[in-house]
This record gives sequence, structure tokens and C-alpha cells, in this order.
Amino acid sequence: MTAFAGYWMVFASAFLSATLLPGSSEAVLTGLLASGTGQPTLLVAFASLGNIGGALVNWGMGRYILHFKDRSWFPIKDSMNIRAQAWFARYGIWSLLLSWVPVVGDPLTLIAGVMRVPFGRFVLFVAIGKVLRYALIVVAWQYWAKA
Repeated sequence: MTAFAGYWMVFASAFLSATLLPGSSEAVLTGLLASGTGQPTLLVAFASLGNIGGALVNWGMGRYILHFKDRSWFPIKDSMNIRAQAWFARYGIWSLLLSWVPVVGDPLTLIAGVMRVPFGRFVLFVAIGKVLRYALIVVAWQYWAKA
């Protein structure tokens, strides 16, 4: 596999992993690192950009999702929505630093859209968390690869 293909593969995997769809961008990233495909810095950049892009999709969906809350097919119960908004109101924008955490991170970015977190702040806090996560994965892999 070429480095070019590897970069786009980790981007796509990270993008899908950040949406409400399941994915395993960490496995793709470590697989590329193990095979020596691509430069670690560029792999972090592509993975981070993909993951931030997926979070932006969730944020955008959150901005408009409540327009459909009265529809019979709407999957989010009012009680769940109220709890999520209360949780986000309690912990605020700082909680977006945890948007990379499996299971809770994706809904967190969705509820940030519901709560109308401004675009610039959203991107800043989400980017910090997601870039640090991928950078730490690369640093840990490099440490254990040398051991």
C-alpha cells in the first residue's frame, strides 16, 4: 500500500469513527504504523482531520435534529434529551475535550449541536482532544515498537 492510500484510509476510518457509526480508526492507525506506511505526523494529521470532520457532521445534525422530535420515527426520547442537555449544561464546553472517548464522544458532539455551541469553539475544543488522542497513540506505538 502506498503512503497516499494509507493517509486516505486513516482519514476515512477516522471520519466514520467520529460519526454515530461504529469504526476503529485506532486499529487502522496502528496497522499503518506497524507496516511503515506513511509518516507518523501525516497519519496523525489525516486521522485528526477525518475525526474532526465526523464530529462536525454530528454537530450539524444536532443543530437540526430536534426539528423532528414530534415524528413517530424519532429515536431520542424526551427524557433522554433532557438528561443529555442537563449534563452538557453542567459540564459545558470543556466536556468536548472528551469527544474522542468511545461510546460517549459521538453523542457528546451531537448534543453540542443541540445546545448551539458556537462553531469556532466547537472545532477548537474537539480538535484539541482528537489531535492529542492520535498523537498519544503514535507516541505510545513508537515507544512500544522500540522496546
